[in-house]
Amino acid sequence: MQASKRVTIRDVAAAAGVSHQTVSRVLNDRPDVADDTRRHVWQIIQELNYQPSAIARSLTHQRSLTLGIVTAGLQYAGPSRTLSGITKGAQELGYTLLLKELPGFDTDNVLPLLNSLLERRVDGIVWAVPEVGNNRAWLDALDTLPVPTIFTTMQTRPGVHVVAIDNYAGACLATAHLLHQGYRRIAHISGPLTWWEARQRKAGWRDTMLAAGVPESELRAHEGDWMSASGEKAIGRLLAHDPGIDAVFAANDQMALGVLQAACRQQIHVPEQLAVAGFDGLPEAAHYWPPLTTVYQDQHRLGCIAVRELVRAIEAARVERAHAPAADSEPELTILYPDLIARASSGAAQVGTGCLQPAAIPILSTEMS
Repeated sequence: MQASKRVTIRDVAAAAGVSHQTVSRVLNDRPDVADDTRRHVWQIIQELNYQPSAIARSLTHQRSLTLGIVTAGLQYAGPSRTLSGITKGAQELGYTLLLKELPGFDTDNVLPLLNSLLERRVDGIVWAVPEVGNNRAWLDALDTLPVPTIFTTMQTRPGVHVVAIDNYAGACLATAHLLHQGYRRIAHISGPLTWWEARQRKAGWRDTMLAAGVPESELRAHEGDWMSASGEKAIGRLLAHDPGIDAVFAANDQMALGVLQAACRQQIHVPEQLAVAGFDGLPEAAHYWPPLTTVYQDQHRLGCIAVRELVRAIEAARVERAHAPAADSEPELTILYPDLIARASSGAAQVGTGCLQPAAIPILSTEMS
C-alpha cells in the first residue's frame, strides 16, 4: 500500500482557497487576517490534519524550537523524574529537546557540551544538574550564555533564573514531624554532600534540631550515596557509635529503605525502637514495611514549570530584545514547596512493628496527607 502523502502548507492553501502566505499568517496568529478567513483556514487545517514541521516553524519564527537540557545523575529517581517533566512541558509547548548528560558530573566537559548546544542553535537551556560546581571557567561560561537559561537548583549568582524545590523546608518538615512524634535522638543520613540538595536537606535537619534545643554535640549524621545499600550501612555505623538514636531522617527514600532493611535484620522494631523518615515521595514508599513517612517533592511538575518559564524568557528576549541583567540584579526565583506524607514508619499510624510476614500484616489505611 502506498504511504499517504504528507499534507503541506500549499495543500491547506489550495483547499481553503487562500494563499500559502495567508495560511502562514493564521498559523502564527498574525493580526492581519479577517476572523472569517482565520476560522475557515483552521477548519481546513483540522480536516486535513496538517502538522507543520519543526523546521518550517523555526524558520517562520526565526527560532530552532529546540531546547538544550544539561543533566546528570539520571540513574537516580529525582533527576529522572525532573527530566520526565521537562519532556512533557516541551512537548506541550511545541519544542524538541537536545539532551546532554554530564557523565559522573564531569565538569571538564561542560564547555564543549555548552558549545555543542549553541552550535545546534538551541533557543534556551535548562540546567538540571544537581551541583553547579566551583570550576571558574565554566561558571563564567554559564553566566555569559547568549540564550536564556533556567536552573533547577538554587543559585546565588545575580541575574540567574531559578525554578527549584525548597529542600531545606522539606527537611525541616520531616525533622519537626519526628520531634512532634516524641523522638529526640534523630540522626541524619545525608546524600553526597557535593549535591546541593543533600547539603540543603542536612542543613534543614540540623537547624530544626538545634532550634528544638538539641545540643550540637548530640547531633549524629552520616553521608550516604543515595542508594539503599548506603542507608543500610550508615544506620549500622550510627547505632554502633550511639545506640541511643531513636529516629532517622534519611535524605531520600532509597536510603530510608536501607534503614528499614537493617532494622529488619537486627530485629529493631519500627517505629517503637527506631522511627524512619525519607525524602522524595516515591510511589513505592507507601509499600515499604512499615509504610514510609516521606517528604513528597513534585519533580515532574518542577520540570514542566522550568520549561514553561524558559519559553517565557525566550519569548521576552525575542520580543523585547532584552539585554543581560545588570551585575547587581536579584535572581528571579520560582520556588516549589514539598509536602510531608506521614505514615507508620514514624508512628503516624500504628500498623505493626518489627519484621513481620506479609500474611500477618493487617490491611489498614496508613497514609495521611
